[in-house]
Order: sequence, then structure tokens, then C-alpha cells
Amino acid sequence: MDTRPDSRLSELRERRAQTETPPAVVMRETVLPSGHILSLRHGDITGESVDAIVNAANEGLAHGGGVSGAIVRKGGVEIQDESDRVGRVPTGSAAITGAGQLSARFVIHAVGPVWRGQIPDESDRLLRSATVAALEIARERGLQSVAFPAISSGIFGFPKDRCAHVMLEAVDWWASQHPTDAPRDLRFTIIDAPTIAAFLAAWDAPETP
Repeated sequence: MDTRPDSRLSELRERRAQTETPPAVVMRETVLPSGHILSLRHGDITGESVDAIVNAANEGLAHGGGVSGAIVRKGGVEIQDESDRVGRVPTGSAAITGAGQLSARFVIHAVGPVWRGQIPDESDRLLRSATVAALEIARERGLQSVAFPAISSGIFGFPKDRCAHVMLEAVDWWASQHPTDAPRDLRFTIIDAPTIAAFLAAWDAPETP
């Protein structure tokens, strides 16, 4: 009997391995005073098996490049179609859609600021507001786990180190205000080395989690 593996089966396995997203690597993890688990992960947010991933969106929810483009490419055009029905989302706020073919159940589209659109303090406020808005949507839906990217730190030009401090502090503050509420599993999942380095530095600074 020929025991050599079927060539077609081997080809299918190879294709599957090429399309599967490797799991994100946990770089840091802590239990906040509120009991929420906060972690920093190096990997592809589109592969996170959580209740919701957060998309770094623009006001028109036109998902063309960056994190948005990656989410639609992997999750399918239905994410863009549903976003079109949502319409405009103001900077500093968020909206939710289904997640198409992603592992997550939902995508929360958080609209952060363009860095040069206002003074730095106002940019900080808007980024903080977008982060909290995403968490509030998750809380209202009873979602248990959420993964964030580094909102506004790509083509919107928000400095990566500043983004890390603002977002980590925003999540920590939200958790302190909702000690018994979900989501309990709070993640930052970041794929590129410069941004993960900025978040590691912010995480390890004395004044951040």
C-alpha cells in the first residue's frame, strides 16, 4: 500500500498554513486594581479571537489602508458595506459593526484624531475619548474581550510614544470607573516593531500599568 501523503492534501495544508494568522505573542500582562486583565501583544489584530477588535477608523468609515484596510481584506466586504450604512462617525467617538469572516464577533470602529488637526492637548483628549467610546460600546453590548490597535499612530501621524501613554492611561482610567463591568480582557495587539517598542516603553514607565 502506498503510504506517501496525498499531494493534493499536502497542498491544501500548505495553503491553510499560509493563510492562518499566527497567534499574537504576549509581551506584557497585568491585573489592574479593578480586576480587569490588561495585556500588550505583538501580532496581527485581525487574527485575535476576541469578542471585538477595535479598528483605527476615519470619520467616513472608509476602510482603505492601514489597520482598516487589513480588517476589510481579511474580514470581507460586508464590514465595509455595514460601515457604509452606519455613516459618519465624529472624531473621538466610535461605532460597531459585524466582523465578517474574522475570528472576532464584532469590529468597533474608533475614530481618533489627525495629529496636526488641532493642538496636542486636544489631540490627546480626542484619542482618549475614542478609546473610552470603544470600551463603552463593548460594555453596553456585554462583550468580554476587546483588542485595540494603536489608534491614530499610523497615517494620522499621532506620535507613537504619546499614543501609547494616552491609550494605556485611558484604558486604565475606564477600568477604574467600571470595576465590576465587562469587558474584563483588555488587549493592545500591535503588529509593527516601532509601535510595539513605544508601547513597551510606556508600559514599563513608572506612571503607567
